[in-house]
Amino acid sequence: MSMSMRRSWQTLLILTVGLLGTPSYAFASDSHDSELSWDDTGVDTDVWNSIPGTDNLFGESPGVGSQDPYTYEARLACADGDSSIFPACATVMSSCSTGSGNPEGKPGTAIYWYFAEKNMSPAIWHYYSGPECVYGEKPRDILAEIAAQIAHEFQRTPVAGATIGSQPGPHTLRGKETNVYAEASTQTFAITLLGQQVTITATPVAYTWDYGDGEVWGPTPVHGAPLHVDRIGEQTQTSHVYTESGKISIGLTTHFDGSYTVNDGPVLPIPGQGNILSSPLGLIVWRAETNLYADNCFQNPQGIGC
Repeated sequence: MSMSMRRSWQTLLILTVGLLGTPSYAFASDSHDSELSWDDTGVDTDVWNSIPGTDNLFGESPGVGSQDPYTYEARLACADGDSSIFPACATVMSSCSTGSGNPEGKPGTAIYWYFAEKNMSPAIWHYYSGPECVYGEKPRDILAEIAAQIAHEFQRTPVAGATIGSQPGPHTLRGKETNVYAEASTQTFAITLLGQQVTITATPVAYTWDYGDGEVWGPTPVHGAPLHVDRIGEQTQTSHVYTESGKISIGLTTHFDGSYTVNDGPVLPIPGQGNILSSPLGLIVWRAETNLYADNCFQNPQGIGC
């Protein structure tokens, strides 16, 4: 799109921190034809517009970056009569219309916000949140700030590594197949980031095996599985044959993909992966010897093998 074009009832999402420090949603909005700037490559923080009849200024944003599959639209909320129909309007407007929630005493503007998939034409809009009261301060783009910090927050989440199992174990035989497998789970974490409720989900997608004898395999989506007791010793996708006896330690790194939502909104991907080490699994590799004996133990109780 061009940087400047005529639009009717075009509204764009941006989050703002209110004058009291409480996060609220703010938008570029126009209920009449007006000149609006739009930049699909990012947030244009130099352009500010006002809702007609107010002094409220709002920045414009096409979303939270190229990974966001949604576009956003704000709509004026709590018009005449709405407060008697929607209890939330009555609650918000009691302070919003009088400006009692604004240290400057100026009234705010109540808005709803909606989202739609970018690749759908015509757009199908869905209610997202609101009503929220916004004032005239220049807002911060909280969604963009969360998007910038979310990868760091993902690395800090206490994701539990997979549990390692082996068959046989904790003892196995040299030269025989030892089946190893991992048990991992999808994990969800609720955090507060920049005053917003953020839910992070970690999903296991790949595994890197360290068999403890110098052999490493992965990353691979194969996590293995335990065998029935009658099948122990069979070759599997994750099994390994040890050629030396002794004590070894099996290691595993589980690779997690992350996603997040802000205030129960659309699910967005987290760039990069979380690489979580498991507690190592100790294993003792024994050697087996087979010998032929000709002694009759009844005749020679002291013979080898008797």
